[in-house]
Amino acid sequence: MDEFDPNGVGVKGSLFGLPYAIDDADIVVLPVPWDVTVSYQAGTAKAPEAILAASSQIDYFLLADPKAWQTKVAMADIPDVWEALGLELRIKAERYISWLEEGSSEQEQEEMEKILTEINQETTQLMEYVAQETTYYHDEGKKTILLGGDHSTPLGHIGSILANQADDVGILQIDAHADLRIAYEGFTYSHASIMWNVLEQNKNAQVVQVGIRDLCEAEASMIRQDERLTCFYDERMKERLFNGEYWSILCKEIINSLPQKVYVSVDIDGLEPQYCTNTGTPVPGGLGFDQLVFLFHQLKASGKEILGADLVEVGHNEWDANVGARVLWQLIQLIK
Repeated sequence: MDEFDPNGVGVKGSLFGLPYAIDDADIVVLPVPWDVTVSYQAGTAKAPEAILAASSQIDYFLLADPKAWQTKVAMADIPDVWEALGLELRIKAERYISWLEEGSSEQEQEEMEKILTEINQETTQLMEYVAQETTYYHDEGKKTILLGGDHSTPLGHIGSILANQADDVGILQIDAHADLRIAYEGFTYSHASIMWNVLEQNKNAQVVQVGIRDLCEAEASMIRQDERLTCFYDERMKERLFNGEYWSILCKEIINSLPQKVYVSVDIDGLEPQYCTNTGTPVPGGLGFDQLVFLFHQLKASGKEILGADLVEVGHNEWDANVGARVLWQLIQLIK
């Protein structure tokens, strides 16, 4: 560390080119290269690798924390076994999803049901693996950020972190989608079902959603009826902003909706599509990058305890990875 130059050339190979090993790190980034259940375009399984490569090209200096580069953070190895299995199952999932979209012919029903069963079984194993990894690092006194992959990947991470919390915990969900569908397309752990699963498995969880602008009627009904859900719809936030209200006022309302302990889940498609063109399901509208950073700063300043975080659905091309690396850097500063 004495020889490290934060003003020098970014050295590839470690997260942000920082000289910290896992054993030395206070924060561990857990990569989960998995996008088996995505219902539109695949590719986010490659995001951890792409973000790792892009991270060494960004500068560390932050106005809010000039010594941010001293944050002891490292990224665990990308699990090759899960990546290979995910790529294999994604091919099967595409066949299955096409079968659904084409009317679910009876001739292929038995084969498709076998595919669905296999995917649900393997995804269950993935959730257990993620939970075990999270528990291990937390037992070592470290905080964790999960890096997906699609939005199904953090379920085990969230569950492990919330398991030891006696008090209510708030999930701050930045997202274009509500993700409250029950086993969407038959996938128990679909990317579109993550928050329904979180609420089902963690009765002390409250979810505060920000940026939602693409959802079905059943999800809207659940938001109205479930007192554990608070939604800041993108359309309604924009109406207030266009009528002269300040983003700082909305941020205060968002933060006040959260209990003292908070987990932050960032689906990159919560941002405007210019920042995430190759995400799994891009949607017009959304937050600007600067709005997201301001919200993080206000959340940090509020004194709430940030238990952990995830970043998911980042595309694997250079621009998406560049933005993803910068969001990850901001999340790291938020939870440290």
